Amino acid sequence: MDDLVIRSRRAVLPDGERPAAVSVRDGRISGVHPHGADLPAGASVDLGDIALLPGLVDTHVHVNEPGRTEWEGFATATRAAASGGVTTLVDMPLNSVPPTVDPAALAVKREAAQGACAVDVGFWGGAVPGNVPSLRPLHDLGVFGFKCFMSDSGVPEFPALSVEEMRAAFREIASFGGLAVVHAEDPASLSSPTGGGYPEFLASRPPSAERLAVEQAVRLVEETGVRAHILHVSAADCVDVLAKARADGLPVTAETCPHYLVLCADDARDPAHKCCPPIRESANREPLWRGLAADVITCVVTDHSPCAPELKRGDFATAWGGISSLQLGLPVVWTAARARGHDLRAVSRWMSEAPAALAAVPGKGGIAVGNDADLVAFAADETFTVNPAALHHRHPVTPYEGRTLTGVVRTTWLRGRPVTATPTGRLLDRTESR
Repeated sequence: MDDLVIRSRRAVLPDGERPAAVSVRDGRISGVHPHGADLPAGASVDLGDIALLPGLVDTHVHVNEPGRTEWEGFATATRAAASGGVTTLVDMPLNSVPPTVDPAALAVKREAAQGACAVDVGFWGGAVPGNVPSLRPLHDLGVFGFKCFMSDSGVPEFPALSVEEMRAAFREIASFGGLAVVHAEDPASLSSPTGGGYPEFLASRPPSAERLAVEQAVRLVEETGVRAHILHVSAADCVDVLAKARADGLPVTAETCPHYLVLCADDARDPAHKCCPPIRESANREPLWRGLAADVITCVVTDHSPCAPELKRGDFATAWGGISSLQLGLPVVWTAARARGHDLRAVSRWMSEAPAALAAVPGKGGIAVGNDADLVAFAADETFTVNPAALHHRHPVTPYEGRTLTGVVRTTWLRGRPVTATPTGRLLDRTESR
């Protein structure tokens, strides 16, 4: 007998949305059945017209613990994730101290996360100047890939790579079949803002900075054979570069973020909207949506990068750059996607299936037999107004404050059990067998 059966007339499955009953046994999906099937189980839930989604996989989250836990932390970040339908996140190697650039730092990170996580958590390693000898050991210890910066990261303990250093890191990562994930902005194209307003900040990080960096990364992929993923694409000018790389058969993928798809420069009222690369003009958004529809951009992830509130005060020249949206990514994207004719299956592909495939996170990314029973009850037609006080991440700062969004997460299940205040998330290891 199964442990649990969940029925929905809007189950979002790999082949589309339809009525179905999903059975769960020992934490995994044991079957996907007709909606009315007779399925004895220890417990059953009938969602009616509430959609049943696979748990989201967010591969771009800055938890900041240890070292800058006052900015966020595993307990608060993973509670926010669960409230937003995210059942798996992969933590970036910065802005924690120490950054995850060698095996000792990975051990410190895992120790900080142990027993604190409401959802499953994996880890990226980092590629920084001088740590090529640490890349293979980190890979063997189970990190999901390696992040590098082509321009200043904003924190001194995680320096950017020069082109030569990047080439060396790519060659090493390619030698063991790893994944490089790249913050692509050309440092020579960036400048200091000439004033404290948003127009000056935006002008200091032009679209050409992204395009030039993406072109350089693609050349290094062609030279080294490494598998590479371009992070947080904000500039529409990059879409054709990425499309050509894919057409040429290069192993290059890319992501964008909810704030680039939904917000625009005119929305930037205060530093809650500041991030790098920046939120651009409204005309920039639709090419990103077309890139998603064409599978040139494959993932939508949050780049949740919070900080202490005092670092978001002041002007756009001096405030910390980072958007807090881990809890809100799903309704933000769904609100805008449905207005453009996209369905829940598309959103599920961008926010669950593709990120799980990118990082090769085992057992995640879809409602399929054998996968972990990570599931989300999502009231896709219900609306709410964003109230920062209702958010679970450490600080109530968000650029979406006061916006009316469509889609409410009602319940999140992790391996078949509703997520509660008791942390039951696991620390994921790329090397573990299932």
